[in-house]
Amino acid sequence: MFVERKGSIMSIEEIVTGYHTAMLHKSPDELADLYAETGLHEFPFGGLPPFRGREEVRTGYRGMWGQMPFAVREVRRRVLRRTDDPEVVVVEQDAVVEVGEDLITVPGLLVLRIREGEIVHTRDYMDTSAIARVQSADSPR
Repeated sequence: MFVERKGSIMSIEEIVTGYHTAMLHKSPDELADLYAETGLHEFPFGGLPPFRGREEVRTGYRGMWGQMPFAVREVRRRVLRRTDDPEVVVVEQDAVVEVGEDLITVPGLLVLRIREGEIVHTRDYMDTSAIARVQSADSPR
């Protein structure tokens, strides 16, 4: 399945925008639809197992986003950098999330391999200390 818009394969820019929109909506379906059927999503930091394949991305994010009662208020793209490999881009981003009365910025870095309009590999580097702040803000005080 290729992600298509107006009869053409999505560009890298459109895929990154779609990724950030999925984050903003906390939509595992929007995110998974950007992946190749056999795409791989890895978390080098944080001890999470990789998601292997589009359906594991969908199921994994449904579980992660569903169990954390926070609202994503904004996703800021800091940098979109193309590499010497035309399939690979690096995205620096900040997600601003609201947990109760707290606004917490969660910095992140994505290394995306995009082939024929689909994500085939993601290395998702999240700021684990910011994630811990989100989780602790959600805990009873």
